[in-house]
Amino acid sequence: MSSLEIRDLVVSVEGKTILNGIDLAIESGSVHAIMGPNGSGKSTLSLAIMGHPKYKIVRGQVLFDGQNILAMPVDARARAGIFLAFQYPSAIPGVSVANFLRTAINARRVDPTGNGDGQAKKNDMPIPQFRKLLAEKMKLLEVDDSFITRSVNDGFSGGEKKRLEILQMHMFQPRFAILDETDSGLDIDALKVVAEGIEALRSPEVGILLITHYERILKFVHPDFVHVLVDGRIVRTGGPELAAELESKGYDFVREALYAGKA
Repeated sequence: MSSLEIRDLVVSVEGKTILNGIDLAIESGSVHAIMGPNGSGKSTLSLAIMGHPKYKIVRGQVLFDGQNILAMPVDARARAGIFLAFQYPSAIPGVSVANFLRTAINARRVDPTGNGDGQAKKNDMPIPQFRKLLAEKMKLLEVDDSFITRSVNDGFSGGEKKRLEILQMHMFQPRFAILDETDSGLDIDALKVVAEGIEALRSPEVGILLITHYERILKFVHPDFVHVLVDGRIVRTGGPELAAELESKGYDFVREALYAGKA
């Protein structure tokens, strides 16, 4: 069992406090959904966990299996087994999807401690093994063969970008996956494929933090816990029924209860 624990996390951006003391614990094998209105700090939380330099940690800890990762560089967090699917993935013209995936996988397989000679120890995935794994995951996510020869996200539709994020997640086989509004901009068919990809990753060895604005993806990805983030704080936690309540009542009822001291 692995764990990702966030303790009293306060984060600011350009001098403005966005997160006001987040406490959250996620065990491997569980799916946690975070919902909240625009501007509540959902994307800030995901990017702060991964170490985006724009987000300043004012206070708090993020513990991965008991180790505070906030002092670790971004690549070390990824090598430790944490994956982030971006809400707005960047394009990388001139770099094919296949080359990008294989390079990223091999980078995660490097042991930076080496053999004591100061040189990193490489353990590249054999090409036949990579091709077999890629073919399996592409079939699972209904990705066309032409997809992997295209440049990363260059000219991709919104749905194609999100499928590539899920394909990366499956190829990298993380211990914890953070999905930042992966459902944003998807039509119902693409949403179902992406949701099936998320559910397919679900296992006792993997923890998932799914950040979303709407309940619709939670009709296909079934969370164990739903947390409501308002004004930089988690103000309510419940099961899947909480997502349905938010869908019917909106976020105003949570905010009103919060400031009335009832949330």
